[in-house]
Amino acid sequence: MAGQDAIHGFPRSLRILTSGEYGHVFEHACFKVHGKGLLALACPNQHGHVRVGLVFSRKNVRRAVDRNLLKRLTRESIRLRQHRLPAVDIVVLSRRGVLELDRETLRRQLAGMWRRLEQDVKRRAPAPDREPA
Repeated sequence: MAGQDAIHGFPRSLRILTSGEYGHVFEHACFKVHGKGLLALACPNQHGHVRVGLVFSRKNVRRAVDRNLLKRLTRESIRLRQHRLPAVDIVVLSRRGVLELDRETLRRQLAGMWRRLEQDVKRRAPAPDREPA
């Protein structure tokens, strides 16, 4: 089981850590994926794997226990799909109404957001086997 954890872990390398890295995503977000109560901004990175940052403000999610739950569910969702996601930096923001969702709905919402992001990135990326006309 330890091998599984290593493959699907959530090490520091998968996190956006500094305010400069967050600022870069906010300024250069090429991809925006909306969900009920959530918004994900993303931009390509040079790390070769997905990295994620979370912004769940007190304004939108009043209680710390609720913010922490949202963070745990979001990290878990990314952790399980990290091998499928493209090399982008993602910042997930909470919006009003996120607490109206139950856990299962929130999980489905996040999974759908990652699928849409993956499709958007594939659509935007140039095909390597095609030559420009």
